[in-house]
Amino acid sequence: MDPPRFVIGASEAASLAKEAGLSLTDLLPTLVAAAKALARTPISRYHVGAVGLGSSGRIFFGVNLEFRGLPLHQSVHAEQFLATNLALHREPRLLAFAVSSAPCGHCRQFLQEIRDASEIQVRIFPVDDPDQEPDPAFGPLSRLLPQWFGPSDLLEKEVPLLLEPHHNGLTLLTRNPDHESSCNGFCDGPDADELAAAALEAANASHAPYSKSPSGVAIVDRDGKVYKGSYAESAAYNPSLGPVQTALVAYIAGGGGGYERIVAGVLVEKEGALVTQEHTARLLMGQVSPKCEFRVVHCSSG
Repeated sequence: MDPPRFVIGASEAASLAKEAGLSLTDLLPTLVAAAKALARTPISRYHVGAVGLGSSGRIFFGVNLEFRGLPLHQSVHAEQFLATNLALHREPRLLAFAVSSAPCGHCRQFLQEIRDASEIQVRIFPVDDPDQEPDPAFGPLSRLLPQWFGPSDLLEKEVPLLLEPHHNGLTLLTRNPDHESSCNGFCDGPDADELAAAALEAANASHAPYSKSPSGVAIVDRDGKVYKGSYAESAAYNPSLGPVQTALVAYIAGGGGGYERIVAGVLVEKEGALVTQEHTARLLMGQVSPKCEFRVVHCSSG
């Protein structure tokens, strides 16, 4: 069986809209139920689906993720998944999205990391929830967060934001001297240095303008496929999304199955950084994939 899809190409999206007699924006609510069904929520059992339109004409799915046995603040909200999915596919702008439940304050704040966030069009479109009324039409995100706090309060205008290209100028401090396999014998994929290089690439793409503590994670599954995730900070700090979470978004959006298929991972971060991901990353990966071999490699600026 083919894995679920989290991105619809521009030409296919245009064809679907034409067949339905809808604009691309108005097509989004019709896909919310399909997105919602893909959520992974072993704790709350409350599924949320978000479907967004990028400036390229592609359509992206976002779903909420919870991790059994871990605190709820380690969860990924559907809007965070959606924004991360856009970033993974180098989509420069989010024009509009429809979502099955009203975005919480956490997500309204996280979306401020996208430039001109107040102009993003949003429609709340509940699915199978008779207690919620759908929005009659799309409206700007500013109506949900009229007095926002965001990057403009803390950063200069030229600092790149979440969906914009980043290169943090990081290089690895150490290399694995014996090039031992990082796949625990399950795959013929990358060796330890190659996985660290992938995590470094993710760290260089990290959005961490507030703490200046970029980091990235690369994970590999039994088939040797590598998935990368970059740390994504929020101006309000608490909605920030760690690199393990974004790597898991990449894993799921890339067709990964159960988390137990993840056999190895590498975190790259600065030694002695103000914000270190190591302990949280080990906790999260140890819980979702206990047999995963997880390493930390340090990097430096310049």
